[in-house]
Amino acid sequence: VLIFHTHASESYTKQTAQDYQETTEFRTLNTAYNMVALGDKLATLLEQAGIGVIHDRTLHDYPSYNSAYTNSRQSVQDYLRRYPSIQVVLDLHRDAAADENGNPLPLTATFPDGEYAQLMLVVSAFDAEAKDPKWQENMALALKLQAKLQLYCPGVARPIAVRTTNYNQALGPRTLLVEMGAAGNTQQEALGVGDQGTEVGHGTNAHEDQAGIDAQLNAEVENVQKAEGDNITGSPGS
Repeated sequence: VLIFHTHASESYTKQTAQDYQETTEFRTLNTAYNMVALGDKLATLLEQAGIGVIHDRTLHDYPSYNSAYTNSRQSVQDYLRRYPSIQVVLDLHRDAAADENGNPLPLTATFPDGEYAQLMLVVSAFDAEAKDPKWQENMALALKLQAKLQLYCPGVARPIAVRTTNYNQALGPRTLLVEMGAAGNTQQEALGVGDQGTEVGHGTNAHEDQAGIDAQLNAEVENVQKAEGDNITGSPGS
């Protein structure tokens, strides 16, 4: 698995005990508090599960935010050339959600041990009309992950987002953008969602209920088809 961050400087609602400098609101170059920290946590959890991981900690959105996707594209291409065994590519972001007054909102799910940030899988339909096979692979992966998340961790995953924006998802095999919470969440809430997500398919969930997974998968396919029929849009938040 390759983990990277197109918008690495994205951060969360700053807490009183957190001492770091923001470049702008909800952005910092301090890798202990931006998306790099989320990537570090996910990399550790996957490695503990026996999955090989490469974590690119490059700040692709600094100094130029507008060049972020060009910069991350080059990084991903380089990794795929150097490590052809990479099977999954994940671009970790944090989302932006606000109320009617523009105040940041947290996106949370409640579990017995507390509240955690919700995650959202984002699939680019940029290459769908060209029948790019990677678009189909990416959607298949998103549907399978979503089905397992909803079955084993109900509420932790928001609906899959299908967008027309080019997120460099045609570069490699099974590539997804993952929104880990929103600016209104705390970093601790976002870090906790990694623990919930990696429960899927491991530990007590290793003996999967295949019938349950299949049923949930069918439900997710219907949800995506309905969303596509309603509207597929780009997103300025990613």
